[in-house]
Amino acid sequence: MSWANGRLEKSCSDDRQGTRRWGAEQWKILKVRLVSLRAAPTLADMRGVPGNCHPLSADRAGEFALDLRGPYRLIFEPDHNPVPRLDDGGIDTTRVTDIKIKEVDDYHGN
Repeated sequence: MSWANGRLEKSCSDDRQGTRRWGAEQWKILKVRLVSLRAAPTLADMRGVPGNCHPLSADRAGEFALDLRGPYRLIFEPDHNPVPRLDDGGIDTTRVTDIKIKEVDDYHGN
């Protein structure tokens, strides 16, 4: 697992910082999602795990999200060069073994 930036990594690596940045309830859920991602051998193994791991579309195509509290999501992408692809051009989640955490955000425009 890699991180989009050091500030995000630091906030997600320390209870005090995580609680300060996202609040106690959001931080509690976020920590569980990060543990799930670390434990999954491939992205396909996230199917059925709490958090509704799902691919994003439109301007966020190629990214995935896990539900947090309310409209917030943990957003990440495969950290492969090249990204493993299916014949139809989609991402082969059975071969995605590394991810990059990009952000925690409400991308719904609220």
